[in-house]
Amino acid sequence: MTGKQRIIHALERKPFLQGMHVPHFELVFFLTMEEFGRVHPLHRRYDQWTQMTERERDLQRSDMADCFIQTARRFNHDAIFVHNNPGTIAEAIKIMTKIREKSGDEFFLMMHGDPTFSIPDGDMMVDFSVAMAEEPEKLKKEAQERVDQAIRDAESLARNPGLLDGFALCSDYCFNVAPFFSPLQFSEFVAPYLAQTVRAYRELGFYTIKHTDGNIMPILDQLVQANPHALHSIDPQAGVSLAGIKKTFGDRVCLIGNVNCGLLQTGTREEVVADIRRSLREGMSDGQGYIFSTSNCIYTGMDLERYHLMHRLWRAEGQY
Repeated sequence: MTGKQRIIHALERKPFLQGMHVPHFELVFFLTMEEFGRVHPLHRRYDQWTQMTERERDLQRSDMADCFIQTARRFNHDAIFVHNNPGTIAEAIKIMTKIREKSGDEFFLMMHGDPTFSIPDGDMMVDFSVAMAEEPEKLKKEAQERVDQAIRDAESLARNPGLLDGFALCSDYCFNVAPFFSPLQFSEFVAPYLAQTVRAYRELGFYTIKHTDGNIMPILDQLVQANPHALHSIDPQAGVSLAGIKKTFGDRVCLIGNVNCGLLQTGTREEVVADIRRSLREGMSDGQGYIFSTSNCIYTGMDLERYHLMHRLWRAEGQY
């Protein structure tokens, strides 16, 4: 199987044969400077983009595509989360075209596509909370407008067949202790719009991976009911159990993640090894519907050797 085929196999919860590796990718691998001597595409400044010639822009796109592909091949990633920078649909199409020209269908390509409300930043949290109580219809109107725009963007991408395979829906809803939204608020301001988005993406032929960190348990049933192909993070730092969700919802949704990012950064080597092995054991327990990754991403500031350790264990022990 190609990486793309392995990801789709897992997203569709088809059983893996004995000896096959559990699929693996990271939403982002930010340590490209340390590993390859290349600036990650999201860390590049484009304040002079409008002054560049088209040739200069095309060289940037090509170099970003090379960075994504080099990372995926070095660490056996089956998927690439394409961060188009600048972040327009037109640029997304151009950089994905570059990646496909250089790698064909080797990788599953995804991009961000979540129009739903997330945890507001600190400057807006109070105002947003007040609006839920005092101006609910105004918020719902905005929520619908955001979904409508996301669907229009997806329709544009669908007119370029063979480029994009799916969307990572990366609006975060939860803190480590609980969701920002109560279950009732989530059912009013988020869940219907998430379900509508997922349904439209599916109808256009795209796969959907719903990401959110934190304690998803109070809203887990609503996340599953929205019918994404997969849930990403399964955050152990928030007490979320991979084995528990596997048991309850493993027949309905693929699960991605669960290697504890906090331990990767600050734990002992023994703790890290034990956590990686636990994630592999629990995720692979029924032979299907699991993609191995961290509970977030390989972020700036993480010790690169810790990810190398994680990768070595996956290579050695991540076989069905």
